[in-house]
Amino acid sequence: MTCLPPMAGAPQTRGTDKEGGQLMVLTIGYVVIAFLLATVVAAVSAIYIEHKKLLSMADGASVAAADSYSLGQVESGAGTPSAVLDSERVRSVAESYLSQNGAHSRFDQLAVARGTGSPDSATAEVVLSAVAHPPVVSFLLPVGVPIEARSTARSRLIR
Repeated sequence: MTCLPPMAGAPQTRGTDKEGGQLMVLTIGYVVIAFLLATVVAAVSAIYIEHKKLLSMADGASVAAADSYSLGQVESGAGTPSAVLDSERVRSVAESYLSQNGAHSRFDQLAVARGTGSPDSATAEVVLSAVAHPPVVSFLLPVGVPIEARSTARSRLIR
């Protein structure tokens, strides 16, 4: 069998002409994947930042609640005074702190959660819950993502 030279008017095909359409599909696929990755990173970052803001608010509320102590009983002058906390007072001071700082306008569905109080009459524990709404993907999560922050503080009396 003999090879004939190409005809004068016949189109010559090259490897890159055949792959031109496949390369475009591959490029579009990579752009879509990069866009999805950027969207997920932005959503996770927004939720993380919202949680840090809520944690900062819980820290302030727990410090305010820890400062609402009453003096403990000192037995016949031999003991030292101690700071005694009441769970109901811790909860009410935390709610008051949130309303004074306008936290309800900054967080969606902000609430003082269960677990807020003083488990040992010496520690103020504040648990806050809220809902974070990530950007761009909010149509996938219309109710948002629930977040919770827990903070503890103690008052100590020293001379």
